[in-house]
Amino acid sequence: MASKQSLIDSILILADSSLILAQRLGEWCGHGPVLEQDMAMTNIALDYIGRSRLLYQYAAQLQGEGKSEDDLAFLRDVGEYKNLLLVEQENGHFGHTVIRQFFLEAFQFPFYDALQNSQDQTLKEIASKTIKETAYHLKWSTEWVIRLGDGTEESHQKIKTAITDLVPFTGELTQAVSCEKELIDQNIFPDYDEIKRKMDALINTAFKQAGLELPTQVYMHQGGKKGLHSELLGYILSDMQFLQRAYPGLEW
Repeated sequence: MASKQSLIDSILILADSSLILAQRLGEWCGHGPVLEQDMAMTNIALDYIGRSRLLYQYAAQLQGEGKSEDDLAFLRDVGEYKNLLLVEQENGHFGHTVIRQFFLEAFQFPFYDALQNSQDQTLKEIASKTIKETAYHLKWSTEWVIRLGDGTEESHQKIKTAITDLVPFTGELTQAVSCEKELIDQNIFPDYDEIKRKMDALINTAFKQAGLELPTQVYMHQGGKKGLHSELLGYILSDMQFLQRAYPGLEW
């Protein structure tokens, strides 16, 4: 049986990744290329905040230390965060944000779809609430990958550059760490090998329509799930945590 700590750590990987990505997407508010896409990215950010709340609430409940979702979201140090390295990468230009979102959703759609069959009832319910949002996020990012890849010469070149920049952070998506392996063995988390096959199929289908290719023989960065991050996360947390740390005990 998977240990309670492994369950907590695995939930925090999902929760932290959702929260940090929401913060990154929120940076686009008022800066999107057109109003419709500005609003779309802001709404996606809100979806991720809602997801992170559900996950933090469950993690806090399991810990049983009287902590709240706000404690887990805003009062941990950088090394305690377990988010994927991919989500802390800078927004860059619009094509960078699109590719970052697409790679993540190509993993998350099959993951949350399979998580609906989890042996953990709470995770099963969270997955059922999440899957419709994830389907939209995948649709949105896929359409933009195709539109930019099969667009002008400039848009094609920019999204190719974004792919080269961000592919090195995708290996971590389906590389299970020890806490996740425990949950996979207990049918709480889905098998990552199967998720990777479905993820690769989604990426290959979209890239074929967009006239794009994945780079080969790429070094894959690891460590985010274990609390090893780039300096980028520190800057994100300094903004995100300021209010809660400046006014301890503040309730939203």
